[in-house]
Amino acid sequence: MHERKCYMATRFKSGVIGVGFIGAAHIEQLRRLGNIEVVALADEAGPQEKADALHVPRGYECYKELIDNQQLDCVHICTPNNSHFEIAMYAMQHGINVVCEKPMTTTVEEAERLLAVAQEKKLIHAMNFNCRFYPMAYQMREMVKNCELGDIFTIHGGYLQDWLFYDTDYNWRLDPEASGESRAFADIGSHWLDLVEFITGLKVTEVLADFETFHKTHKKPKKAADTFSGMAPHPGDYDEVPINTEDYATVLFHLDNGAHACCNISQIFAGRKNQMIVAITGSKSSLHWDSEHSNELWIGRRDCANSQLVKDPSILAPGTAKITGYPGGHVEGFPDTFKQNFKQIYADIEAGRSENPDYADFTSGLREMVLLNRILQSARERRWITV
Repeated sequence: MHERKCYMATRFKSGVIGVGFIGAAHIEQLRRLGNIEVVALADEAGPQEKADALHVPRGYECYKELIDNQQLDCVHICTPNNSHFEIAMYAMQHGINVVCEKPMTTTVEEAERLLAVAQEKKLIHAMNFNCRFYPMAYQMREMVKNCELGDIFTIHGGYLQDWLFYDTDYNWRLDPEASGESRAFADIGSHWLDLVEFITGLKVTEVLADFETFHKTHKKPKKAADTFSGMAPHPGDYDEVPINTEDYATVLFHLDNGAHACCNISQIFAGRKNQMIVAITGSKSSLHWDSEHSNELWIGRRDCANSQLVKDPSILAPGTAKITGYPGGHVEGFPDTFKQNFKQIYADIEAGRSENPDYADFTSGLREMVLLNRILQSARERRWITV
C-alpha cells in the first residue's frame, strides 16, 4: 500500500446524490476534511429546500442535472439500492470518481459491470463500508496481522437493530423493488461480513443461511418516512403491504484457513438500536468488540488475566494511530468512521491511483454482492453453498 498523505493540498468539488439520513452524514463528514466543498446535491423530493437546510449552494431534482452542470471531482451515491448502478455508471462515463453506499447494486452482474468500467477509466471507486474505520475494530486487524491471536479458529457476532420492530415501521428498504431481494443482510449483514474479512484477511468459502420474515405485512404510510424516524401512521394514513424480505438472518460460514464463523442479523431486536459485535478466537488469545462500546476492545487469554484495551493512539498499533483523530479519553464513533474513510478515498483521488487501499473499493463491493447471492441461494435451498 502506498503511503497516504495526512494533509491534502488540492481542493475538491463533490456532489451528494440522495439526501436522507445517510446522505446528510456524508455531507457533514466531508466538510470536516477541510478541503472538500459539497457544491450541490440531488434529491427527488424538495432538493433546494434540503440544500438550503444543509447549507449546500445548489439542489437538483435529477442526478443527471447535477453531474451535467457541476464540475465534480467525486459523487457520493446515497440513494436506494436499485439506483446505484445507473447513477454510478453515468458518473463514471463522465469521468467522475464515485463513492457508493452499500450494497453496491442489486445484482452481481451490475456490480461486475461497474467494476470493469471503473478500472477501464482508471477512476477511484469506493464503497462506504465505514465500520472498517472504528479505531478498535481496525486495531483488531493490526493484532491479527501481528500474529497476536495465533491461528484463527472461530468468529462470531452479529448486527442488531430495532427500527423495523413494529409493523407500523416503514421505509423503502422494505420494498424489494428498491432494496433488492435481501433487506437485513444486504443492509447491515454486509457491514459485518466485510469487517470480518477485512480484520482477519480470511475469505469465506461456504455459507449456510436461515432467513425469516416475522412481519408478513407492514403499514406503508401514504407519505414518505425517513430512516430511523420511528413515525407511526394514523389509521387511514397507510396501506397494508406484503413483506418479502427478511427481518432476521443467521448465517454459518467456513473460511479458507479452516475457521468457522456465524452471525445473527436482525432489524427487529427490541432495544438494540445499532449494535455490531465481532468476536474472534485464536490459538493464542481472543478478541471481542462491541460497537455500543466502540472505544474498548476486550482481550481474552487462558493463562493470564484478561484485559480491556481502551482507545488511545499513543498505545495502539501505528496503523491504528493513523486512523484516529483524537487523543485517549476522547471518544470516537460513527461519524468519525466516515471522516477517516473519506480521508483515505480523497487522498487517492489526489494521488490519481489506488493500490491495496484500506477502504472498500468496488472489488470489495462486488465481493459482498457475490457473498449475498450465495447466502440468498442457501436460504432458499436450505443447504450449504460454495462461494
